Amino acid sequence: MPDIAAVKAALANQRIETPSWGYGNSGTRFKVFAQAGVPRTPHEKLDDAAKVHEFTGIAPKVALHIPWDKVDDYAALSAYAKERGVELGTINSNTFQDDDYKFGSVCHPDPKVRRKALDHLLECVDVMDATGSKDLKIWLADGTNYPGQDDIVARQDRLAESLAAVYERLGDDQRLLLEYKFFEPAFYTTDVPDWGTSYMQCLKLGDKAQVVVDTGHHAPGTNIEFIVALLLREKKLGGFDFNSRFYADDDLMVGAADPFQLFRILHEVAKNGGFDPATNVAFMLDQCHNIEAKIPAVIRSVMNVQEATAKALLVDREALSAAQGTGDVLTANSVIMDAYNTDVRPLLAEWREEQGLAANPVTAYAASGWQERIVAERVGGEQAGWGA
Repeated sequence: MPDIAAVKAALANQRIETPSWGYGNSGTRFKVFAQAGVPRTPHEKLDDAAKVHEFTGIAPKVALHIPWDKVDDYAALSAYAKERGVELGTINSNTFQDDDYKFGSVCHPDPKVRRKALDHLLECVDVMDATGSKDLKIWLADGTNYPGQDDIVARQDRLAESLAAVYERLGDDQRLLLEYKFFEPAFYTTDVPDWGTSYMQCLKLGDKAQVVVDTGHHAPGTNIEFIVALLLREKKLGGFDFNSRFYADDDLMVGAADPFQLFRILHEVAKNGGFDPATNVAFMLDQCHNIEAKIPAVIRSVMNVQEATAKALLVDREALSAAQGTGDVLTANSVIMDAYNTDVRPLLAEWREEQGLAANPVTAYAASGWQERIVAERVGGEQAGWGA
């Protein structure tokens, strides 16, 4: 049976990175629903992220998005974060919002557009240098909508050339994390549509290039935990973008749509050493809170990952291995199901209190008065978020 003390120790080492854009206004393709009190600046996003870390104890990093979080002095922004008990994490690039990117960015047939996109990616590495960030995450909207629109292989060549230039610019302790998405906004071909394409490009680049698995970026029925296990086996899993999907890239709260899937993924992470800090897997949220309150939703999301992690750590691996070795299918499955069906909330409440935290972070945040304060103080100015 798993040692509860060991489970608690592993939980204490867990770190979840929250996204700056998760605190701002966001919406669907049809409407952005503005909320009172959302951040107006990157500094206010950090203020909110610091509250998430204060009440959960395991969310010390904040991912930035360039240009949404662009400032004149990134070193000063990094210092501001540290004053509030958090630090700047992954730098996310944006090569999908400008009109020039109508037919792609680094895969565009026009070398001038490719140069513009590459310059932006190199600028993001400059931001990493200034903030001390270790990871550059690249997601590309590049692709085509119609057969014959462009040369599929030529686009892969352009992609490889641009990624190689970025890779060459990285410092010794920096990484390039390449995300994938099987469709949208490109509908006929997407230039990085799956983990295999991302893995192929990263493999050619070298050890500092790894794959990001966004849990919402897969076709229905895809066995995501299989992908995770194989990438861990090959030491090419750079990190996760956690969220949930019912139909496509819904960006709902992680664990909301299929908590059993999240547990299965984290079981493979636990079993294959992914929670070992030396593995350097980044556990990040990538969500848009369109109708729910921002900060409580992020806190709840961190808790969802925590609960799935605790269940994964409770899997009796010795019993599982023994059953697998003898072909005892039902026993092997019951070992997995017993861990999943365990109510870990009392264990986590106990662990939080041992860490000097409130047993229920959501309730503690609601009682803190922070939400009422930001609603009263953040009046006027331009709200900082997707589409707003």
